[in-house]
Amino acid sequence: MEKKERKPVYYSEYLQLDKILNAQYPESAKEGIKADDEMLFIIIHQSYELWFKQILHELGIVRGIFQKENIENSTADIYNSVHRLKRVCKIMEVAVIQMGVLETMTPLDFLDFRDLLRPASGFQSIQFKMVEAILGLKYDQRHGKAYYLSQLTEADRERVKSVESQESLLVLFDRWLTRMPFVKNKEYWGENNDASFWSKYRDAYHSSLSEGEMQNMNTFDAIFINEDAYPEGRSFSVEASRNAMFIMLYRDRPLLQLPYELLNTLLEVDELLSMWRHRHIHMVQRTIGKRVGTGGSTGAEYLKGAADSHYVFKELAELTSFLLPRHLLPVLPDSLVSDLGFKR
Repeated sequence: MEKKERKPVYYSEYLQLDKILNAQYPESAKEGIKADDEMLFIIIHQSYELWFKQILHELGIVRGIFQKENIENSTADIYNSVHRLKRVCKIMEVAVIQMGVLETMTPLDFLDFRDLLRPASGFQSIQFKMVEAILGLKYDQRHGKAYYLSQLTEADRERVKSVESQESLLVLFDRWLTRMPFVKNKEYWGENNDASFWSKYRDAYHSSLSEGEMQNMNTFDAIFINEDAYPEGRSFSVEASRNAMFIMLYRDRPLLQLPYELLNTLLEVDELLSMWRHRHIHMVQRTIGKRVGTGGSTGAEYLKGAADSHYVFKELAELTSFLLPRHLLPVLPDSLVSDLGFKR
């Protein structure tokens, strides 16, 4: 079959530059007001939305991987997921740094056109809300829920609700962690399953605590020892929390290295989103002080409330409270050590 000749690709047509470079319509220009920095303001926010689109693309690929019934550690799936999430982290690093470009706009520069933007607000960024939702932030966990959807059009509300109704990455990671066989496999631990392991670990952990840290034992026992006392409202199940802890403890074992990278990268995503939110808070405080946002929110105060509460993977971060140095870790059964290594 004769190969069909493709039309030559031209740079500006491929990138749709006519659309992109002609998509800036300053409100000040419409009103005949001189506001030279509005162009910067528009381009910064447009570039953020492009980055959010790319983040959604990467997270969608990861979600597709973890929606599988079974994910073998020996396949490329875990590596691909880590790779995609690390790219998200790099994008968020750019997003944080990019805030510095916006900060070159002084408060007076912003006031030249700020009132013309009402009631538009960055709060109406649908894509950022979708990023939070696909990661696992639930509607009930959002700061200022009453305000959350009221500022959106009906079409945009439905877009966000649609994402919130789907299984988030947090839910999928919980399912993946729960399936991990190493901690509760009778072939390794006998009829007691993992009870003997956690009992030994508890003794070592208890002896490592200072007097002021002894209250940690209550939470430790609720998560790792007494399943009936597992705290209500946690996003991760008992088994998922224990398996995540096991991965963190024995991350040096070959088969656990990529799962550990995955967990660690999730914490990095949370951290960078927090850094972006806090950089935004400082920029808003510096630019408008205690004035309300253009969308009617309490401005910096609202942003601070969201920044303090919108952590998705905080339960993974809290597990570090229970880590031990390597030389105090319980020795694993030889059969488990073998299965966590590279097969010859």
